[in-house]
Amino acid sequence: MRSRTVQPLKQRGQERNVQREQRKETQQTQRLDFRMISLADDRGETEREEQKEHPAAQDLRETQRLDFDMASMVERRRKVQEEQERQDSGKRNKTVVSHKKSETRMQKAISPRARRTVPTVENVWKGRYAPEEDRGIQEQSPGSTKRKERKTDGILSHIFVMQEQYFDFDLLLAIIFLMCFGLVLLYSTSAYGAYGSFGDDTYYFAKQALVGGGSFVIMLAVSKLNYHIYGAFSFEIYLFAMLMMGLVQTPLGVTINGARRWIGISERLTLQPAEITKIAVILFVSYELCRLKKKADTREGTIRIFAIGMIAALGVRFLTDNLSTAIIVLAITCILYFIVHPKMKPFLILGAGAAALLVGTFSFMATAVKNSSGSGLDSFRLQRIVTWLDPEMHMDTGGFQVMQGLYAIGSGGFFGKGLGNSTQKLGVIPEAQNDMILAIICEELGVFGVIVILFLFGFLLYRLMFIARNAPDLYGALVAAGIFAHISLQVILNIMVVTNTIPTTGITLPFISYGGTSILFLMAEMGIALGISRKIKLKE
Repeated sequence: MRSRTVQPLKQRGQERNVQREQRKETQQTQRLDFRMISLADDRGETEREEQKEHPAAQDLRETQRLDFDMASMVERRRKVQEEQERQDSGKRNKTVVSHKKSETRMQKAISPRARRTVPTVENVWKGRYAPEEDRGIQEQSPGSTKRKERKTDGILSHIFVMQEQYFDFDLLLAIIFLMCFGLVLLYSTSAYGAYGSFGDDTYYFAKQALVGGGSFVIMLAVSKLNYHIYGAFSFEIYLFAMLMMGLVQTPLGVTINGARRWIGISERLTLQPAEITKIAVILFVSYELCRLKKKADTREGTIRIFAIGMIAALGVRFLTDNLSTAIIVLAITCILYFIVHPKMKPFLILGAGAAALLVGTFSFMATAVKNSSGSGLDSFRLQRIVTWLDPEMHMDTGGFQVMQGLYAIGSGGFFGKGLGNSTQKLGVIPEAQNDMILAIICEELGVFGVIVILFLFGFLLYRLMFIARNAPDLYGALVAAGIFAHISLQVILNIMVVTNTIPTTGITLPFISYGGTSILFLMAEMGIALGISRKIKLKE
């Protein structure tokens, strides 16, 4: 009985479990069915809403699809045009490469900053030298209207700066101030001597003003020229400068105050060829540094660069008997080479050795002069060194001008005696309007006046440095740096001569001292610098 009772109970429990699992499966199935029905209802509502959508919205959606298709077509067409232009430029590059053998020396003068080509003598007339920003018309499609504009410009667009974004009016203002200030000081310094020698107190002033006005016009004209032309003809300019210095030794040469440095053009008009050599060295050395590029650091490149400067310096020294200008020419070459050289240590060693050599040479020369008879050209130059070492003891043999200049500087004080009230200019300092004009400025305007002049020179040099740093290529940067070196060296050396820091030389004060040739070529240099500034590109 017991076993019969237990077996039905087990069966009932199993049946209950099966029924429970069936109910769970039924509930899960019902939930899934409910979810499917809900999703179907949502889809149906969405479809009904889309069917009920306004026709304007459907048109907008269709318009968007069409716009997308049109944009895709335009993009594909643009890519095809770019590919065609690349093929055309490749053909033009092959044509240029095929003519490389016939192109001249300026073809390789390329700026590492902008990769622009400096012109050759041949390509100046063909217009193929233009930098990338001027050559943009050639990069256009054959049907471009800009190509027609390029043809109408003709050869003038290749020689002159036709389009400019920038012009350094600050540099122009500094030049005008220095010129006007120099004319006033020149009249104040030279009026007494001019009246005594020529019966006209405005003799020196009138000549300087006339040359200055003409030089200003020449400066503006030079500033409109594309400065790459100077690179193309730099070697010819260098040879012309050497030829002009050679003419000094011919019957055309003129001797003034015991020095044969000028070429006579008329009875009262002379030309000093050494001033041409300064510009020629700046242009030719800059060109050679661009052409050599990295080879300028090698032994062969160094020898070539310094050979150019040394030949010009020796020509100035022996053909025109002008040691001070020869020193300036060689110093300009050294400065330009220093700018492009990547290392500074060799120049520091060279400078220390040169300073030690100069000290030893001066000591030896002073001893030699004391033991010599004091006759001849070499003794004359050595006598200047002895006078520089002790000017008071040699007042009668060359120290008179130096001592009177020092008296003028000391008597001026801080604010000076007043414009026109100098006493040292009344025949005491000989040729005061030339290299000793700064001493008269110190006497009349004092230290304050000299500070104003130095400020004007400093501002001028700052603008030249700005042009050099922002020039569109390496050649323009080097030319501007060479002009900077020339002006700064001449100002520094003139101040050192007047204050007896170095032996007396014939170095004049730029823009202020009397000298028509000096003013003419200084203004030409300023015109070149302004021409470089016209090519500066402004960032948008």
